[in-house]
Formats: sequence, structure tokens, C-alpha cells
Amino acid sequence: MITYWQQIDGQFSKTKKDEINKALPLWVDAVNVTRDETMELQETYGIEQDHILDILDPDELSRIDDGDGYILTIVRVPIYESERETPYFTVPIGIIIHGNTIITICWRDNEVLKDFGANRVRNIKLTDFPSFIVQIINRANTNFLRYLKEINRRSVSIQNELNMEIENKELMLLLGLEKSLVYFTTSLKSNSLLLQKMSYTKLINFDEDDLDFVEGVSIDNRQAIEMADTYSNILLGVMNTYSSVISNNLNVVMKKLAVINLVMMAPTFVTSYFGMNFKLPMETLPGYIPVILTTVLCLVSVFISTYLLNISRKTFRAISNEKKQSRIEKRALRQETKKLRRQERRLK
Repeated sequence: MITYWQQIDGQFSKTKKDEINKALPLWVDAVNVTRDETMELQETYGIEQDHILDILDPDELSRIDDGDGYILTIVRVPIYESERETPYFTVPIGIIIHGNTIITICWRDNEVLKDFGANRVRNIKLTDFPSFIVQIINRANTNFLRYLKEINRRSVSIQNELNMEIENKELMLLLGLEKSLVYFTTSLKSNSLLLQKMSYTKLINFDEDDLDFVEGVSIDNRQAIEMADTYSNILLGVMNTYSSVISNNLNVVMKKLAVINLVMMAPTFVTSYFGMNFKLPMETLPGYIPVILTTVLCLVSVFISTYLLNISRKTFRAISNEKKQSRIEKRALRQETKKLRRQERRLK
């Protein structure tokens, strides 16, 4: 979908293609573009096909390049999707300066460009294209910082649930957050290199105010990189700790099985020794004595098994009560986290 924007009295307003005022700067916002729309952009503004393919590549890094009659800048911005295995990831946005027109191309919707269209970003001047590009990077840094705080809060809530009972679902959620932090770190470092190149490149003419703004955005970018690295190291340590706990629990279970195996070896050895090729110890005794001894042994085994079953039932009840209590506490924590998320959504 291609949307045309022009700034009137400091506010962005949608404009139809037939009603564009050629005396004013134009912002062409192309999101979720189809093949026909990409062909239209190539024919109208002379954009090279290789540059279009680079912009639509999900793994393309941030960079600045000189085209035939235009300047291409690619910036990576954060995205959040709760349904994905990795809820937080990044996508590239292509920003093209072509004469009196600036074009933004992205293969999916994103909050950064929506904020510009909704006039939620202050001090925007469409007449200053270099400042417009830096404003996009600055808005991306703001979203990066906000998402990093959300990742930290979600990881803490998941850790509280894992402290009660270790389940695969929570571990997979932590793994998804760890992947998100890796994506964020890579994209932030790519944007940092882009800002460094923009400060001394001759492709875009920055004035002194724009250079000061680039320096401030670079500081925010470095802060986001440090936060992402810190959260990533913490989460990596948490994952290693839980893997050690799981291995320790497995070792305890294997020790119990080894003890049971050793206990069962004695009767197995006896029954193996007194096989069909050997005479049984009570074979020469009268017929009623083996029956009496077998009956007594059966009664003793019944009493012993009954006693052990009573102990095991008590233990099982205690364990089940602890599990029920942990489930109740877990549900309460989930309800509290849901309330916090609702409050965050209301605040947003």
C-alpha cells in the first residue's frame, strides 16, 4: 500500500495522488508493497531493482548508498508480534531521497512510520530531509529502549514462574526472549555504524544543528546497545543456571534408579544361581513345610508392602499438596502479570 503525505501547518496529512501540491515536499510511504507497487515506484522515481530487493530483504543491514539520481538509506527498526516464537525482532526500512520527494519502503507495518503519520513525533520538518532520516532513527531508538524494558519485565515474570515449577513452555519463552535480544543487539550496532558514516559522509548535507542531533541520537543508540548486552548476558546466565538445575535433578533420579538396581541384583543373583540344574534347599523336606514357609514369607511381604505403601501415600499426598499450592501461587502470579500488562496497554 502506497500512501502520500504532505506537511501543512506542521501536521502531516494524507493526500491523494491526483491532489499532490508539487510546490510542497512529498513523503511517499510504501508499506506491505506488492509487485505492482514496486514496479510503479521503479518507473516513477527510477529506483533500481537491486535496491528494492535489498530493502525487502529481512536480513539487510543498515547502510547508506548512492543511486542513480537518488540517495538510499536503510535503517533497522524494532517490531513486536506476540504470536511469533520470537516476539521481538527487527525489519529494514528503506529511505530514498529523490529531489523534492522522500520515499520510505518497508515490507511490513511498523510503529515508527505510524507515529510519523499520526503526528506523534514533534519538531518534524518535511523540508529538511536529512533531519527527517535522523528522526526516524531516533524514533527507532525510543522503541528499542521501550521494548528492552518490556523484555526485562517479561523475563523476570517467567523466572518467578520457573522458581515454582520448571516447565518446557517457560524455558522456550526465555529462549525466544534471548533470540530477540540477539536481534536487537545486531540491529543497534548496524544503526550505530550508519550514524557514524552519516556524520562524515558527503552524500547527505547536514548543517550544524543536524550534526548535533546525530550526536545525540548516537548517544541514545549506544545506551540501547549497552542495555541489550546487559539483558542478554543476564538472560544467558539464567538459562545456564536452569540447565544446571535440570541436570542436577536428572542426576538425583539416576542415583535413585542405580540404588534400586543394586537392590534388585541380590534376588536376581539368587534366582539365577538356583536354576533348574541345581536342587532347591527345601526339596528334601516334607510337603507341608515349604507351604508354611512360603505362606509366612508372603504374609511378611504383604505387611512390609502395606507399611511402605502407607508411607508412600503420605509422601505422595504431601507432594500433591505442595504442587497444588504452587499451582495456586502460579495462577496468582499470572493474574498479576496480566493486570500489569493491561495497565501497560492502557498507559500506551
